[in-house]
Amino acid sequence: MRNMETDLLLQIWPRLLWPIIRIIFFVSLGLVVANFLEALNWTNRLAVLARPLIRLGRLSAITGASFSMAFFSGVSANTMLAEAFDQGKISKKELVLANLFNSLPRFFLHLPTVFFLTLPFIHAAALQYVGITFGAAVLQTMLVVVAGRLLLDGSAGEIPLSEKKSTSWQQAGKKSLRRLKKRIPRIIKFLVPIYIIFFVLNRYGIFQNLQELMAQTRLLGWLHPQSLSIVILHVTAEFSAGLAAASVLLADNSLGARDVVLALLAGNILAAPIRAIRHQFPYYVGIFNPKLAVELVGVSQFTRAFCIIVMGLVYYFL
Repeated sequence: MRNMETDLLLQIWPRLLWPIIRIIFFVSLGLVVANFLEALNWTNRLAVLARPLIRLGRLSAITGASFSMAFFSGVSANTMLAEAFDQGKISKKELVLANLFNSLPRFFLHLPTVFFLTLPFIHAAALQYVGITFGAAVLQTMLVVVAGRLLLDGSAGEIPLSEKKSTSWQQAGKKSLRRLKKRIPRIIKFLVPIYIIFFVLNRYGIFQNLQELMAQTRLLGWLHPQSLSIVILHVTAEFSAGLAAASVLLADNSLGARDVVLALLAGNILAAPIRAIRHQFPYYVGIFNPKLAVELVGVSQFTRAFCIIVMGLVYYFL
């Protein structure tokens, strides 16, 4: 009993307190950056990168600015959207679409890590796997543009020149800090209890049980029997564990590159929802209200899985 209590105390700092402090810090930093850029009226400048897609999808300059920001910081990009939504500058429809729209820059943000992790393990198959996930991100972006074209009226376009006021850096900084002081209590109010609940659930193995249950699903009957170990390790352990298993099976010719890629895609789809609940949802609660955070994470995971399945089916049949 004493050993269990000691183990719990040792886990509180690295797995509970430090993650909470880190999330609050980065969300606060994101708030300052987002408000600073908005106060300086740089929204339209940042939106230049995505302007053709923005116009085609009837999205606003704020969504374009968030898209550009997402190449460097997902937290700042989401904070920019949350601030715009709270101020009534974008509708809920556009907020959902903008969150999905940022999948492509998020992909490039994590691309070096994913690519250089997969390449040593599965060599040429890494190019296929990364290529398919990139195709899924592009497909999601195109779907957002089409949805925006159909669902939005385009009335929230660029900020009229008459509304753009000259703001000094000092004034922008003061405005950002003022808004941060208003948001911090709400961030702590929702983030801390949610993270504690998730820490307890993880402590008692709830997420591990869910992952194992998903890994044993009968929907994987179409995979090569030996590739199931890759899926199970990908889901129940971590991505690198699945890659290690794939490397061994490739080395002794038990599986071909195609089987390995399909197994990694299946593991990706099955593991993502649980990992999103454990890691993505707590920090979303620090930016959006809990109900909206659930909706955004849910729609994001469903759309992501759909796009990977579509690209995976194309790969499977080709």
